[in-house]
Amino acid sequence: MGFTGFPDEAFVFYEGLEADNSKTYFTRHKHFYEDAVRAPMLALTEELAAEFGQAQLFRPYRDVRFAKDKSPYKTHQGAFVDLTPGIGFYVQIGADGLFTAGGCYTQASDQVARYRAAADEDLTGKPLADMVTALRAEGYVIGGDRLKTRPRGIAEDHPRLDLLRHRSLHAGRRWEPEPWVHTAEVLDRVRATWRAFGPLVDWMCAHVRASELPRR
Repeated sequence: MGFTGFPDEAFVFYEGLEADNSKTYFTRHKHFYEDAVRAPMLALTEELAAEFGQAQLFRPYRDVRFAKDKSPYKTHQGAFVDLTPGIGFYVQIGADGLFTAGGCYTQASDQVARYRAAADEDLTGKPLADMVTALRAEGYVIGGDRLKTRPRGIAEDHPRLDLLRHRSLHAGRRWEPEPWVHTAEVLDRVRATWRAFGPLVDWMCAHVRASELPRR
C-alpha cells in the first residue's frame, strides 16, 4: 500500500512513551508502534526512494551503555538516506510532530578538516554560504555541532567564520502534528524539503566525503 499519512495513534503512542518510557509500556503498545509508526514510515520512505535513495529506519531502542539517561526507548522514529556515511536526508516523527533535515550529522576529524578547507576557500566556500543564506531565507533552520570560538588559524574577520565554526552542518524544518500529518500531504512536504536540501547535501558529499580514517 502507498503512503497515506501518519494516524493519530502514532502521536498518542509517543505521548504515552514520553510519560512512561518503560518496557512494560512499549510491549503493551507495540502494535501501535508497528502499525501506526513503523509501517507508515516504511511506506513514506519507499515512495521517496526512487528520487533520493533508500532510507534506513532507526531502531526504537536507545543505546544506554554510556548514557546517564537509561530510558530504554527513543521517543521518536527516524529514517535516514545515507548517501555518504553521515551525509544525507533525514525524516522523523514524534509526539512533537514531523521533522525533516538534510546535510552532515557526524564527522570524523579528517572530514572536519576537509569541510573547513572547502568552506575557507572562496571557490567552494562562497557557494556554501549562498546555499545557507538561501535556506535561511526560505525558513529553514541551520544547525549542527559547532565551536563557540573560532577555529585555530582562522582570522577574526573571515567572511565565513560562522560556517567555519561548524563541525557538522545541516538544515531542517519542523511541523507540529496538525491535521495534514494524517494525510499523504506529508509525502509532498518531505519531498519538497529534501529537494531544497539537495544542493547542501551534494556539496557535503563532494567536499567532505566519507572518512578515510581506519575504523576502530
